Amino acid sequence: MAFLSPAAPNAAPWRILLVDDEPDIHDITQLTLRRFRLDGRGLEFLHAYSGAQAKQVLAAEADIALVFLDVVMEQEDAGLEVARWLRQDLGNQFTRIVLRTGQPGQAPEERVIVDYDINDYKEKTELDRTKLFTTTFAALRAYRDIMKVDAARRQQLHYREGLERVLAASAHLFQQRNLKDFAGGLLQQVVALLRLEHSMLLRLRGASAVSGQTDYEILAQIGRDEGSLLTPQLLAQLKDAERNRISRLTGDTFVGYFPNSSGKASLLVLQGVEEISELDQQLLEIFCSGVAIAFDNILLTQEITDTQAELIMRLGDVVESRSNEAGNHVRRIAELCQLLARAAGMSDEETAVLKHAAPMHDIGKIATPDAVLLKPGKLDAAEWEIMKQHPVVGLSILDGSQRPILKAAAVIAHQHHEKFDGSGYPQGLRGEAIHEYARIVAVADVFDALLHKRCYKDAWPVEQVVAHLREVAGQHLDPKYVELMVQHIDQALAINARLPD
Repeated sequence: MAFLSPAAPNAAPWRILLVDDEPDIHDITQLTLRRFRLDGRGLEFLHAYSGAQAKQVLAAEADIALVFLDVVMEQEDAGLEVARWLRQDLGNQFTRIVLRTGQPGQAPEERVIVDYDINDYKEKTELDRTKLFTTTFAALRAYRDIMKVDAARRQQLHYREGLERVLAASAHLFQQRNLKDFAGGLLQQVVALLRLEHSMLLRLRGASAVSGQTDYEILAQIGRDEGSLLTPQLLAQLKDAERNRISRLTGDTFVGYFPNSSGKASLLVLQGVEEISELDQQLLEIFCSGVAIAFDNILLTQEITDTQAELIMRLGDVVESRSNEAGNHVRRIAELCQLLARAAGMSDEETAVLKHAAPMHDIGKIATPDAVLLKPGKLDAAEWEIMKQHPVVGLSILDGSQRPILKAAAVIAHQHHEKFDGSGYPQGLRGEAIHEYARIVAVADVFDALLHKRCYKDAWPVEQVVAHLREVAGQHLDPKYVELMVQHIDQALAINARLPD
């Protein structure tokens, strides 16, 4: 992945602290060095007129490159105390210290340099313009080189820590099997990685060129209402990224482009980005290369799941068509089961499995003779016994699979005619001994069957359907799911209107 970012702003000046109780020394030093440059950077002067003031400035300012430090101020060794405090108490080993004294006997050069970690020692009388310039140049060059070494060390440490975060994020992320969950997890990890607040993950709806907002599918978004980031300006950036297959930072908005083998490239939008550092680029590249692979795997898994679900739905259609019932019955059952499962607080993964498996509830009827299955009147005892075999037949068709949807479908097919009071068939299970999936399907199936015309009955009005559900709650049906159906009757009727016979 390639990154483009704007040029870095002009470098800040070198910061120098002048510590001396004589104001004239401050003025002369500043005047002498006013045209000083190193690496194109000038000087910024800070001032302290006592050892106590010097400590305050050094404690507050972390990027002072050089201190010109007088020895004798409010005390005879005030400057030496500042040097000791800076190195030992403050732990600052980077700032260069040049000791300036007008009384060399108060601070012998050799002892001071050894005992106080002073970088240079000058008598004020010898610091003419040339020596002041060369002393400053040598001190700042040493500071620059030390900071480069430290920055490299910190970068290695930060890269290692960042890589650990990437690996930890990837390990957590790749556990997600649902595309939306994966996208949400990805966004949270990238935002944490780069310490941002507003972001969005999209993918192209197809491999064709981008022409507008409707060509994007928002997989996840953090920090703002859905779609609010899709301004005309951002759409232009997305189009540019997709057309040129490149990631780019424009203003404070970063658009990352990473394709996958499915042809549905994904676009990562990060807002509030001041600059994407080289290190963050590397971490994001590592992370996104793994994400692209994971995206492919999840899309493949989703394709398999969708294919499996569609085959189940079509097989359910075959069974219903044999019963002279409209194919939308199985689609309504799937939607109603999803409605009840969500209302009950079932996890998204379990809800999806139930929705995909529910259309197979009557698969066993494929072996029921037409004379029994299509009889318009009431079945006699022998015919009823034949009809009651379809749950066991359904189990025999579906049993043995290790796929979650087919395993659930086998349970539903076998148990959806069990009754909450134990009077159902084929096993006579009672209460919660009946699988939750089967209890939900039973409520959805009775609701839908009563609401629609069948060869053996006319459609019932909604009020009569609700009254019957409440009447059989605790006997035929689980009262918990009956109550949830009644509470969400408007949504259930909306499903019915959307999927009519």
